[in-house]
Amino acid sequence: MEQCWLIIIPLVAGYLLDLWLGDPRKLPHPIVGFGEMIFWIERLWNHGKGRWLKGCSVAVLYPALVLLIGWGISHVAFRVGDWLYCLMSSIFVFYGLANKSLIQEGAEVIRVLRSEGVEAGRKRLSWIVGRDTSELTPQEIYTAVLETMSENLSDGVVAPLFYYALGGFPAMMAYKMVNTLDSMIGYKDERYRCFGCCAARLDDVLNYIPARLTALLMALVAYRRGLFRFILHNCHMHASPNSGFPESAMAGILNCRFGGDHVYHGLLVQKPYIGDNDRKIGYEDFLKAVRVNHSVTLVGVLMIIAITCLCYL
Repeated sequence: MEQCWLIIIPLVAGYLLDLWLGDPRKLPHPIVGFGEMIFWIERLWNHGKGRWLKGCSVAVLYPALVLLIGWGISHVAFRVGDWLYCLMSSIFVFYGLANKSLIQEGAEVIRVLRSEGVEAGRKRLSWIVGRDTSELTPQEIYTAVLETMSENLSDGVVAPLFYYALGGFPAMMAYKMVNTLDSMIGYKDERYRCFGCCAARLDDVLNYIPARLTALLMALVAYRRGLFRFILHNCHMHASPNSGFPESAMAGILNCRFGGDHVYHGLLVQKPYIGDNDRKIGYEDFLKAVRVNHSVTLVGVLMIIAITCLCYL
């Protein structure tokens, strides 16, 4: 089989599987395994002296281990046949993409909010965000869902596709390990400040290009006049060096306002506002965000296919 098809077939198959199945909770999932590994080592090492050094060791060794295992699987699969490599790679691409599950989780928060009330909506939102949701208004719940959808469009879709394009599914899975480390230990509170700082910085580095690429793709699939200027003006209104790009793109597309003060793990985080149109956000805005997410995912897949074909002409 030609080399280009070994890239394209798993990419298309994994994309279609994610579009169809999302994140089936009954199937074994490598990201769940990553979480268990991180939970185990954090309990074992995150105390006493040398917490910074131990945390940095985890941030480097865990992704390296995932990368080596991925290369080993690739090598064995190639020796058996191209068909097995395509099968294994398709499965890992499916596990690496999170667009369907991201949309489903956001939709479930909105459904619960609309059908069961604000208290139920707050509780359901707490499943997918790190902030304290106990006092959020319905407007703030909608805003949190849209911020999460835009930020995780980069972390859960564009970045995995970017690293798949660079190094196949082993690089994609290594990135997912870094991102999982950041989501579990990359906080600035007393417990994680030393142990998780290296993981958080590594995640920032790996997401530098994907976050900006995500904002560009969002602007292209949902362009309106002045959108690029809006993104450039607001992209740095965020504590994260990356999250402001997709969030400003979504706020610009919806012509709304993101940001404000929130509580994370007992700490008040003061976020500058992204945008200045403090209008009421509703269900139609969520549906538009869903269309943007689907469009960006499809365009990302098509871009990799096009670049692959050009490289192997």
